[in-house]
Amino acid sequence: MAAEVIMPKLGVDMQEGEIIEWKKQEGDEVKEGDILLEIMSDKTNMEIEAEESGVLLKIVKGNGEVVPVTQVIAYIGEAGEVLETDDTSALAKDLKKAGLEVPLETAKTEAPAAQTAALAADEYDIIVVGGGPAGYYAAIRGAQLGGKIAIVEKSEFGGTCLNKGCIPTKTYLKNAEILDGLKIAAGRGINLASTNYTIDMDKTVDFKNTVVKTLTSGVQGLLKANKVSIFNGLGQVNPDKTVTVGSETLKGRNIILATGSKVSRINIPGIDSPLVLTSDDILDLREIPKSLAVIGGGVVGIELGLVYASYGTEVTVIEMADRIIPAMDKEVSLELQKILVKKGITIKTSVGVSEIIEHHDQLTLKLNDGSEVVAQKALLSIGRVPQLRGLENLNLEMDGNRIKVNDYQETSIPGIYAPGDVNGTKMLAHAAYRMGEVAAENAIWGNVRKANLKYTPAAVYTHPEVAMCGLTEEQARKQYGNVLVGKNSFSGNGRAIASNEAQGFVKVIADTKYHEILGVHIIGPSAAEIINEASTIMENELTVDELLRSIHGHPTFSEVMYEAFADVLGEAIHNPPKHR
Repeated sequence: MAAEVIMPKLGVDMQEGEIIEWKKQEGDEVKEGDILLEIMSDKTNMEIEAEESGVLLKIVKGNGEVVPVTQVIAYIGEAGEVLETDDTSALAKDLKKAGLEVPLETAKTEAPAAQTAALAADEYDIIVVGGGPAGYYAAIRGAQLGGKIAIVEKSEFGGTCLNKGCIPTKTYLKNAEILDGLKIAAGRGINLASTNYTIDMDKTVDFKNTVVKTLTSGVQGLLKANKVSIFNGLGQVNPDKTVTVGSETLKGRNIILATGSKVSRINIPGIDSPLVLTSDDILDLREIPKSLAVIGGGVVGIELGLVYASYGTEVTVIEMADRIIPAMDKEVSLELQKILVKKGITIKTSVGVSEIIEHHDQLTLKLNDGSEVVAQKALLSIGRVPQLRGLENLNLEMDGNRIKVNDYQETSIPGIYAPGDVNGTKMLAHAAYRMGEVAAENAIWGNVRKANLKYTPAAVYTHPEVAMCGLTEEQARKQYGNVLVGKNSFSGNGRAIASNEAQGFVKVIADTKYHEILGVHIIGPSAAEIINEASTIMENELTVDELLRSIHGHPTFSEVMYEAFADVLGEAIHNPPKHR
C-alpha cells in the first residue's frame, strides 16, 4: 500500500510551505532517511527526509507550488504499484464529517457490505471481551459512534488499573506522603501533640477497597448509560466471531480482545511459598511485615517498597539490571536510587534470586552472586504478561506471548482487534485507553485510525515522583548522534523550597538541527502532572524555540521544566552560564 508524503507541519505557526526543489524524481528508488525535497516555510529553508523506503511513484505538487501543511505532495510505494487516489467515497465523506482521520487506503473504498447490512436481533457490531481500560473505553467509544455493543467481564470492571494496580497503589502511596509530611512538620512550625503514631492496616485496606469500589461501579454506570449490554463471566472467543459466556453465545461482526494482563512469575525453587506475595496479594495484606524483600526494581516494586519502608518495614530491593527502573533515563534512575537509599531502602542491583528457602515463618533468598537476603515476606514484582485465557480457540499470529497487532490494533484475523496490555506494545492504562478508542473506531468505520503511542507519558509515583516522555538521553544519542541537553533543578525553585520538596530536576533532550524535542525526563514534585504538558508539546511538534515563547505561572513547579527548555539553548535565567 502506497505511503503518503505530506507537507510537514514544522512548527505550531506553520500553515503552508513552498516546494523549492524535488531532490528525487518519479520512478527513483528511495530509502528511509534519503532527502526527498527542499521546502521553505515562513522561517527558513529545510530538507525533508523520506519516512519510508520504496519507489517515488508520483509527485502531486511540483517545484514552486505553495502547499498547506498535512496535504499530500507525493506517494512512495512498490515498483509498478497502481495508485487510486479518489477520496470521494461515501465512507471517506462520513469519516471527515465525524472528524476522523481518512488515510488513502480507506478513502478509496466504500464501507464493506457486511458493515452496512442491518444487524440481526441477536447480533452486535462489536463484542468487547474484558472490562479494563482498553475494554470499557472501546465499548463506550463504539456506542458513541452508534454501534450496538456488548461487553464481557469475568470479574470486576476497571481491570488491573482500578482493582490491582494504579489506583490501589496510589491510595497507599498517599499514606507514605502523609507520613513524610509528619516527619517534617516540626521544622515547619507545626508542633504535633505527639510524634507517636500507629498504622491501622485494616482501615488502610478498607479505605483502598472503598476507593476501588467507587471507581469500578462508576465504570459500570457509564457502560449502562451508553446502552452497552453487559455480560458477566469468562468469554470464550471463537473464530466465527461468536463469544460464549456460560450457556449463552453472543454473535458479533467485530471482536475486541481487551483481556489485559496478569502477574508474571519466575520458576525458581521456593517461589510458591505463601510468604512470597505478588503485587495483587500485597494490596490486601492486613499486617505490616518487619522486613520485606522486593524481587524486581521496576515501577511496581519500587512504589510498593517505598510504601512499606514508610510504614517502618526494613525493605531490600533486588534488581537484575544495573539500576532500578531501567526503562527510565539513567541519570534520573540513579538520582531516584540515591534518594530511596536515604529513605532507608537497601537496593541491590546486577543480581538475581536463584532460590527461596522458607524456615520458621521467615524467608532466605539466595542470590546468584553468593549473598543472601533474609526477610519475613517477599514481594514478586517482575512485571506483567498478557492474559490469554478464553482465546485458546483463535489461531492468532503471536509475538512471543503477545498478540500481534497492526497500527489499527487489528490482529491477524480481520475484524478481531486486540488493544491494551494483551498486545504488550505499551503496558500502561492510559495507552490502553487510546488503543481501545482506536480499535472501536476502526471496528465501526473500517481501518481509519492509527494509535500513535510515541509520546505516551509514563510515571513512577514515588516521593519525589519520576516521569518521562519520548527518548532517554542514551536512546537519543544512539539514534541521532549529537544532541542538546538542558537541565534545571528543583533546588532553586521557589515553590519547591517552600514545600520542602526541593529534590530532583527536569531534563530535556533536543536535536541539534531543528531543536525538535526528543525527550523530557523529570524527578521531582508533581512530575506525573507536569509530564502531560511535555507530552502535549511533543505531540504538537513544538520546538524548543516555540515553547520558550510561552509564559509559565509563578510560583509553580512547572517553571523548572520551562527553565530546562531554556537551558537547551543556554538561555536559562536561573542556571549558571554554560561554557561555550
